[in-house]
Amino acid sequence: MAKATPQVPVPTDPVELLSTPLARSGLAAGALLRRAGIRLGFYTVRDLLFHLPRRYDDLREMRKLGDLFMESDGSVISVQATVGDVRVEPGFRGRIQRTIARLEDDSGSIEATWFGRRFIERRLPVGAEVVVSGKIKHFGRRLTFDNPEFQVVAGETEVLHAGRIVPVYPLTGGLTAARLRTAIRAALDLAGRTYPEYLPESIRTEEALVPIARAVEEAHYPESFEGRDAALRRLAFDELLALQVGMVQRRRQRVRAAAPVVTLEPAANDAIRAVLVDAIGNRLGQPVDLTVDQISSMDAIRDDLARSTPMLRLLQGDVGSGKTAVAAYALAATARAGLQGALLAPTDLLARQHLETISALLEGVGVGVTLLAGSLKSDVKAKALEAIASGQALVVVGTHALIQEAVTFADLGLVVIDEQHRFGVDQRGQLEAKAGGRSPHVLLMTATPIPRTLGQVLYADLDVSDLRTPPAGRVQIRTGRKRPTDLDGTWGRVRAEAALGHRTFVVVPLIEEGADDADGAVAAESEAVRLSALLDPLRVGMVHGRMKATERDAEMSRFRDGELDVLVGTTVIEVGVDVPAATMMVIQGADRFGLAQLHQLRGRVGRGSVESFCVLVSDSPDEIAQARLKAVTETHDGFALAEKDFELRKEGDVLGLAQSGFPRLRVASLQVAAHRELAVRARAHAERLLDADGRMIPPRPALTAELETGWLRRVAAAEPSSGV
Repeated sequence: MAKATPQVPVPTDPVELLSTPLARSGLAAGALLRRAGIRLGFYTVRDLLFHLPRRYDDLREMRKLGDLFMESDGSVISVQATVGDVRVEPGFRGRIQRTIARLEDDSGSIEATWFGRRFIERRLPVGAEVVVSGKIKHFGRRLTFDNPEFQVVAGETEVLHAGRIVPVYPLTGGLTAARLRTAIRAALDLAGRTYPEYLPESIRTEEALVPIARAVEEAHYPESFEGRDAALRRLAFDELLALQVGMVQRRRQRVRAAAPVVTLEPAANDAIRAVLVDAIGNRLGQPVDLTVDQISSMDAIRDDLARSTPMLRLLQGDVGSGKTAVAAYALAATARAGLQGALLAPTDLLARQHLETISALLEGVGVGVTLLAGSLKSDVKAKALEAIASGQALVVVGTHALIQEAVTFADLGLVVIDEQHRFGVDQRGQLEAKAGGRSPHVLLMTATPIPRTLGQVLYADLDVSDLRTPPAGRVQIRTGRKRPTDLDGTWGRVRAEAALGHRTFVVVPLIEEGADDADGAVAAESEAVRLSALLDPLRVGMVHGRMKATERDAEMSRFRDGELDVLVGTTVIEVGVDVPAATMMVIQGADRFGLAQLHQLRGRVGRGSVESFCVLVSDSPDEIAQARLKAVTETHDGFALAEKDFELRKEGDVLGLAQSGFPRLRVASLQVAAHRELAVRARAHAERLLDADGRMIPPRPALTAELETGWLRRVAAAEPSSGV
């Protein structure tokens, strides 16, 4: 007979309860909360307390039923009334079953109707006093509430769902708004009211911040909007302080770390740059020069490498702005000093592309490049591991395989991270740790420029080099807008380009209209089928997020090698293979993409010397969306577009911010001027909280615990908001 699983007692200590998983918290419907939390991102009682509302409905004003006839359809009204009668009308001929309650007060009566929610009958006993809030509708001389929120008023029970400022939360299947509000209220009563204060009193006083326990309470159930705003200001400040403490801490620890000194004499410096220029010219078939930005970036990197403190530099620039050449310069300089350099790429295909490109760039320097990727055959991988461990492999290009425990470097001096937003701080640290007892120099690269205003906060712990000048040989991409019904000419151009041996990308949105498939697979598949018939006999391939990485890379390789004429895909091609023969980019539903993403997609074409085209397809009436599309057609400067994106998005994330490796903030928004000011003030506090070694002086165990294990952990650790 199987032994019964011992029951773990529910903690009685409120602080201990905070870290308790929901299923063992004693909260009603703990199992339901656990299942819903997996999808919504809350797992413990603390997580539930910081599952914050996405908006608030003001349902405070109680009205008399007899006064409602003057209100217009759609008005949101709150009333307190008595349940006079409840009936259920069965559905027939396709109609949905309805539950109808008659509500009464001393001024009149009204009906409330719920569709397909039979359980309502059990929750509305006749004669009960209820508070109801919802939209009203006129049916001739009759009024009705349409699917209203309600709560039975009984004894000392607090009204949560109506007749007050009501929080509206993100939900998921199986979890109702009423159930979640009730669970959060219980969590607040059990653990929220005594949430341990972790900010020093001096900071709270200087910044006029409410106590954290009050902030958590008022963020969910505010008595007034002034109270809500004070609560959200406290939470926003805490997020920004966590962000800044993490950055100041990492920078100070890095500055005090020892790194290998890489000196490059003038003659060697000139020789490496000359080799790079010749290699780029050979690839393009014409003489070229390094751009002013490439030269200044190389100069800055040369100075960084010559110091005994580790470099941490971000190289940001558009697709095709010449970042790889700058990275090759850093790798060559490191190799010349007898040290190893490693370039980490997010996908197998990109790693192989870098292998090909950097091998060509460094051939004249006499430095070979070794590939380490999960797709390598076992014997090839074994040889690569041996060459890396012995120090014979001076330049290594690879994927996540580089950070596996089996990989040992003989003398790692430089780490280059491509598309750095796809890697977390922990993954970066795992690779840096392979340098043994010292810290390697680190060069981060991104093709998604961040607006200057945001960069002052996001990159406060980095040195930044911008590549704004496009290299010689890059052709201008002709960009235009079209409606979905006006694409005959576009498909004709696709056929004409294919006849010349050129290729076309067709991008579809991640989510098709009316579909629940967030991967966009249905959209990609249906468009591939449609275009296969429409463009026959052209060869049409497809990539999307549901495919295995190996299958996706294989399809992209077929496209690059000319086995396909058209590649239909979701934004998985945004960071993809370099295809010089690709001359057309058609973006369906372009209004659903942000400016930075549209610019990144456009950068997949125009990489050769042939005139290239980008067609933005949209019939959206949304003015902001059309302003984004207009901006893309009018400028090819990724930095200018980043600023425009920041200007157009009045609230929420700037697209590119979520892709920048920046952790997602729940409350603070760097598009809000007041929050940017808070970020500057938080930076000053962070500077004072930490000593030269990045340690809290004096020790502040409560704040340290919240940063390391509490709700601020992800922000303090700079965990990226998007998956790798």
